[in-house]
Amino acid sequence: MLRRFWPLLVLAVALTLFFALDLNRYCTIDAVRDNRDALMALVAEYGLLAALAYAVLYALFVAFSLPAATVLTLLAGFLFGTASGTLIVVAGATTGAVAVFLAARHMCQDALRRRAGPWLGRMQGGFNENAVSYMLVLRLVPLFPFFVVNIVPALLGVSLRVFALTTLVGIIPGSLVYVSVGNGLGALFERGGTPDLGLIFDMEILLPLLGLAALSLLPVGYKAWKRAHR
Repeated sequence: MLRRFWPLLVLAVALTLFFALDLNRYCTIDAVRDNRDALMALVAEYGLLAALAYAVLYALFVAFSLPAATVLTLLAGFLFGTASGTLIVVAGATTGAVAVFLAARHMCQDALRRRAGPWLGRMQGGFNENAVSYMLVLRLVPLFPFFVVNIVPALLGVSLRVFALTTLVGIIPGSLVYVSVGNGLGALFERGGTPDLGLIFDMEILLPLLGLAALSLLPVGYKAWKRAHR
């Protein structure tokens, strides 16, 4: 049991320490505003090393499902600019997501298959037939929490390659939106304003994401049409 569920134990310890040490107080917009000069000085001094460290930090936050992804994404834009910040966020988020995926597969996949019976096999077959399309939709449109989309594909038998590639591609648009907003945090702070953390649900942004998701589902529709006319 310990050999199988050690990732869950590590996650529980990390979450407990995160809140027990009150580290969440550093993961707010107010903390970014109050410490922006010190953060910018660190980036200016360490350059590439700071970018790599930030990507590792982002990956750890995603891997441990810590509630700070939005603020970290905005901060990446503020510290590194839109292009570099998006690259850092996508690399860190993909790495952290893959870690969660592998942990979930290690803990639960075989046990779930033994207990669930043949219906799970049918569900896995249906999902995996169009895994790329479904995964892109789940990554493009915020239908479910990020950590849920990291776990469920592992239980449904999605391959690591498909999971990693669809995560890498699918999170780019949303990450770019938030990193772009973060790039303008300096001017926003000077005006005494705060960023809109729910901007992803604005129709000007959500509609293009829905359009990309619809394009991702075209192969599914084509397969259904072909099957119906066969």
